[in-house]
Parts: sequence; structure tokens; C-alpha cells
Amino acid sequence: MTRPPLVISIQSQVVFGHVGNSAAVFPMQAAGLEVAAIPTVIFSNTPDYPTLRGRPLPADFFGELLLGAEERGLPGRAAYIVTGYIGSVEVVLLLAAFIARARAANPALTYICDPVIGDAGPGLYVPEAVAAALREHLLPLADLATPNPFELGWFTGTQIRTLGDLQHAAGALSLAPGGRLIATGCALEDTTPGMIESVILGPEAPMRHPTPHLPVAIPGTGDLYAGLVTAALGRGLTLPAAVDAAQSLTGMALARAAALGAREIVLSDPDFREALLTLRPPPQGDAN
Repeated sequence: MTRPPLVISIQSQVVFGHVGNSAAVFPMQAAGLEVAAIPTVIFSNTPDYPTLRGRPLPADFFGELLLGAEERGLPGRAAYIVTGYIGSVEVVLLLAAFIARARAANPALTYICDPVIGDAGPGLYVPEAVAAALREHLLPLADLATPNPFELGWFTGTQIRTLGDLQHAAGALSLAPGGRLIATGCALEDTTPGMIESVILGPEAPMRHPTPHLPVAIPGTGDLYAGLVTAALGRGLTLPAAVDAAQSLTGMALARAAALGAREIVLSDPDFREALLTLRPPPQGDAN
């Protein structure tokens, strides 16, 4: 029996709610992937509540977890490494070295970088030094990056309004050779009203993937989306098909949260879980 694809997912973790690994791990596992989850920070909840407990992992403690993963041989058999929210420059540097060693041991590894630094409303929610370290040390290793327009604009000094702006910013961003970028949550000047887009940018022509825009803003949406893209890729979908699947499933989770009046993403909906269990490429001959 073939082992399922292994994902090393390195992100934030919360006790209550669904952000970081607390949003991404379940969908990947439900889709049939094996996940080794390593936290970068552990908090009681997101900062949207009156109180917040917990802290970022100290760099030495985080480094021990990476070492333990290496001692168990995880990088050598992983199909994917996914990184998300990171709270310190020291952890960024440890991660960059870890990914470089993993790639040397396993050239087939795909590194997916979700460069979580901010959004259009709140702006930066990491220190500028952390955002700069992500740009300088992690993004150049990424086979696939999933920034939102604010993040892409911050990294490249570009104001994102048009497809041309996206293309210019993508060209200015240093990724791994042949790397691709999914610009997520784009509302461009020519985006159809009532829609929002993911745009795939890379060596090929841009690919635009519109989806209905739900008037819902819930923490962890981007983390869930990146996890769903990884899940779909791990199940054998092409990147365009993975983007479509991730958008559909993210929309399903957000719509359920809106219907319940929930402040957190809802992952327990039966239709959402069933869709994860049946996530697979279409039969040969069908269009992806």
C-alpha cells in the first residue's frame, strides 16, 4: 500500500478557533494527506478577542522541534512543506536553513510559502523586520507562494489595482526557479462585480480564477485556503484545479459560518467534510 503524501505544516496554532495549523491541518488530513504539524506560536485565540494568552515559541525551542522532525526523517519523505505565520526573525532564519536542508535531502519536495504578514484593513500584523526576513530568506526558496494583494504589494512596493500590477509585482518577487504565485483575494479594476479572484502567475500566462465574493471577513481564511490548495495538489489535482477546489471549499466554510453567525471558520459542516473526502482529479479525458 502506498503511503499518503506527507506535509510538514509550520504555522501558528490556537486553542480556540481556526487559524494557522488549527485551520489547515484538518482539511489536509480529511483529504487523505499525512500531516506533521509544527507550531510557530501558540495562542489561546486570535487577537480579535478581549484577551489573548500564549506566546511565540522561543527560537531554541522551535529549533528543537525542527531537529526532532529531521531525526524522524520527515524532510526526506515529505511531499510538501507549508509555512504560514511566523513571529520572529530568528524563526524565519531557522526555517530557511531547515527548508534548504530538506530540499538537499529531497529534491522532489515542494515548498509552499503562505507569507502571512498583513491585510488591507489592519495593515502589517508582524514587525517589519519579520516581513523583510520572509521576503529575503523564505520567498526565494518557495515553489509556490500565496500572498494576498496587500502582502504582494508590501513585498514589492507595488500598489495592486490591475492585472498588469500583479504581473509587475510577481516579476519583482524572488521565488525559487520556476516558482509560481497565487495572488489570493484579488478585487482588480476589471474584476466582475460581486466576484473575487485568485490569479496564478508564473512562467505561463496569468490564469484568473473568479469566485463569488462573500461579505464575510473571518480570521484564518487565507490559512484554510493554503491548506486546501495543498490538499488538492496532494490528491493529484493540477494547480488550476487545486485553486478552483480551494476557492469552492473556502466559500463553503465561510458561507456556513455566516449562516450560523459564527466568528470563526466552520469546519464541521457535513457537506464540507464530504467534499474533502472525495477530493480527487476528474477522470482522464475530463478538463481540469
